[in-house]
Amino acid sequence: MEFNQTNFARILEGLKDTARLQGNMLTGSQISEAFGQWQLDDARLALIHDYFRGSHIGIDEPGDVEESLSGEDVNFLEMYLEELEELAPVSDGEKRAVMMSALAGDSDAQAKLVEISLPQVVEISRLYAGQGVLVEDLIGEGNVAAATAVTMLECVEGIDEVEGFVGRMIMDAMEELIREDSDNRQIDENVLEKVNEVHDKAKEMYETLLRKVTVREVADELGITEEKVQEAVKFSADRIEYISD
Repeated sequence: MEFNQTNFARILEGLKDTARLQGNMLTGSQISEAFGQWQLDDARLALIHDYFRGSHIGIDEPGDVEESLSGEDVNFLEMYLEELEELAPVSDGEKRAVMMSALAGDSDAQAKLVEISLPQVVEISRLYAGQGVLVEDLIGEGNVAAATAVTMLECVEGIDEVEGFVGRMIMDAMEELIREDSDNRQIDENVLEKVNEVHDKAKEMYETLLRKVTVREVADELGITEEKVQEAVKFSADRIEYISD
């Protein structure tokens, strides 16, 4: 089959989701089967394996998620886990009873189920650590997702699906937070690039003309609108001193 980059990227993302559900691990056979349509050679498969390891996903063994934790993450987790240790332990039978009552719409049971899910939120947050978002923020988003999930249990067919449903909601919330953070950082980088571009051009013109230049002159030189130049000046906190007011 002809190589399709979009389909290839989609399979990569799908495998990353699978890895999260499997404790940050994929098997070599899962990877080979997923890309089987292209009959990749060993060298190309090795590159894919390296890509997953770079995302802290283990191949045929759990990935070392601790490597992705910053010092700030480690400190927060230590304090947070100490707080969770103060919660009363819940047996499997008690947990199942809580799930059953939560399924029936009991609000107290739903609140208890959120509490029971807190350690699960922590474990899932470890899987998404090192992707630009602090573990503290991941856990906060995960806790909100768990609180939302327990009010939506009418979506599941039975008690055996409850834990998986809540876990999926937590994972989706963390993934969305990471996507939003990545988008915001990209926007910030684009803005900074435009500010630097306007600054450098204004400085170059100032040194040539021996005077401050106007917004229109910079815009004409860069081939952009005056509004774009004004935005750059604004984002620089009016620190592009080579442009006249």
